Amino acid sequence: MVPMKIPLLWLLPLAMFAQQPVAHFANLKQLTSGGSNGESYWSPDSKRIIFQSTRDGRACDQEYIMNADGSDQHLVSTGKGVTTCGYFTSDNKHIIYASTHEGGDACPMPPDRSKGYVWSIYPTFDIYLATDQGKIIKKLTDTPGYDAEGTVNFKTKKILYTSLASGDLELWTMKEDGSGKKRITNTEGYDGGAVASHDGSKMVWRAYRPDTPEKIARYRDLLKENLTTPMKMELFVADAGGANAKQITNFGCASFAPTFTPDNKKILFASNKNKCDSGAFELFLINPDGTGLEQVTDYGKFTSFPEFSPDGKYLIFASSYQGKSNYEFNIFRADWKP
Repeated sequence: MVPMKIPLLWLLPLAMFAQQPVAHFANLKQLTSGGSNGESYWSPDSKRIIFQSTRDGRACDQEYIMNADGSDQHLVSTGKGVTTCGYFTSDNKHIIYASTHEGGDACPMPPDRSKGYVWSIYPTFDIYLATDQGKIIKKLTDTPGYDAEGTVNFKTKKILYTSLASGDLELWTMKEDGSGKKRITNTEGYDGGAVASHDGSKMVWRAYRPDTPEKIARYRDLLKENLTTPMKMELFVADAGGANAKQITNFGCASFAPTFTPDNKKILFASNKNKCDSGAFELFLINPDGTGLEQVTDYGKFTSFPEFSPDGKYLIFASSYQGKSNYEFNIFRADWKP
């Protein structure tokens, strides 16, 4: 396909974020316009961004790359199935992402919402290594069941990801070529969305840990149907190999998309703690020991998926701010002020 060009970079006055404290933001810019855009992540040189988007007449997400100013947005996944969680590798020449395209060209069936607000954990999701131009080099996972949510630590050159290979949704690590797979969590419940600290010594992730017989039974029943429920998730921090795990939130809501600040001293994440069981997610800062909670945004709808550029200068995130429909989410970039 012809790469989509964005001729105009939208520059938004900070005051338009209703009642939002702007102590940490400057020079807010909207990088996408239209469609459903999310999960954007930086290249190692801070010059490009990979993100997932439903656009171009497609019914579900594919992976795209753009420059840091929003220009040259172009498809880098196959255009088949559904994808999630694209990430650059440490050499700045390759990407990883999860895709269901080997399971079929069409978008998979959406989850059965008669069971409540649930996520599909499609068993045909596997993680692929491709060039940054989109040529698939290797399939990195090939076990039955869900493999997705991969992130790369550019220093250690290891991938953190979520897999059902053990029969439960646990965190695993592997090298960028798919070798050396190792499970690093072993507690019943969902573990996912993990990222390492920039120095590679720690990790943070979201988890749902059912703690009553009824909750355990429901979790297991949903898992048999390749489903899970995302609305009660807390954040955990541990050493890079999974030791010394500690829960750092206890909101009883949905907290996810954590990322370490450039100095590794705090964690920025999204949560609907102000209005549980809703789509009203804001960004918050917290210390790795669970103290010092600070609300960063006060938008009132959906703001999530923050990530800092490797050079520490910028923050990108997804938000429904100024969206023209209920399902329009765009990628924003701001100068980060610690």
